[in-house]
Amino acid sequence: MSLTILRSPEEWTARFGAGRTVLSIGNFDGLHLGHQKILRTVLARARAAAQTAAAVTFDPHPMKLLRPDNAPRMIETLSQRLAGFQQIGLDAGLVLRFDRELSLLSPEDFILRILIERLHVAAILVGANFCFGHRGAGNVQMLAQFGKEHGFDVETISPVEVAGIVVSSTAVRNAVAEGRVGEAVPLLGHPFSLTGDIRAGAGRGRTILFPTLNLVPEQELLPRLGVYATEAVLRGSIFRAVTNVGTRPTFDGRGITVESHLFGFDEQISSGAMEVRFHARLRDERKFSGAEELREQIARDIVAAREYFGEHGRGSQI
Repeated sequence: MSLTILRSPEEWTARFGAGRTVLSIGNFDGLHLGHQKILRTVLARARAAAQTAAAVTFDPHPMKLLRPDNAPRMIETLSQRLAGFQQIGLDAGLVLRFDRELSLLSPEDFILRILIERLHVAAILVGANFCFGHRGAGNVQMLAQFGKEHGFDVETISPVEVAGIVVSSTAVRNAVAEGRVGEAVPLLGHPFSLTGDIRAGAGRGRTILFPTLNLVPEQELLPRLGVYATEAVLRGSIFRAVTNVGTRPTFDGRGITVESHLFGFDEQISSGAMEVRFHARLRDERKFSGAEELREQIARDIVAAREYFGEHGRGSQI
């Protein structure tokens, strides 16, 4: 069953009427293992009670409105987040536009006007530090009190730890931004990925180096500049690859590009969708004396990536 995506509490009422809902609320950026634990518990509880399993999320991230200078670079696009909801098996995702009006809504009004009157909440599952409403004044204790008064349950889900690290969006974001993409994999449960459209490049790769596909990423967060062992998903197939995230200092050195050399792919294409999944960092980007020295290094990068995948198996699935 596909995920029902709704954009307002009014749309929710029109679709689900007075049916009871089990849900969680949050930004769910990255949809890491902690988020997955909460949402899978939502799903199990909803199925046991024959109720709707849902996630309520926000677009844009509240910080972009409230404190734009401090807003985090988003790990995923909204489309990736919603695809994750569907993969988990949720029935619905409610995307609330975070605007000035919503930011001024008190915690009490958020509970009464949205959760109770519109979503007919039966149970809410959240992390211990969950806060909501104007100035983040609402917390789990307030939710629990309203739950007792209005007949819904509130359950706090404990965090997930991996190798002694509490899984969080911040931990994932820091790992990716610092180039430690391999450390992000066990936190997310899958490789960090960039999605977007292919754009024609300068053509140097095919003529003097190795042919590459240039991705224009949709994501705000990029890995630290450097060369990575990756997988490229293109036209329903997975290709192992070497990807450079950088400024091409050997040539023009202007602007950040995401260029991937796909193993076993030699078609000339200049458009279409592609996803690049980051498995391991191979080296820093650096300037070479010219095309020949760069070509020799790329050849070594390809060997290193092949060795990585040979040691770590197939990698991702579609």
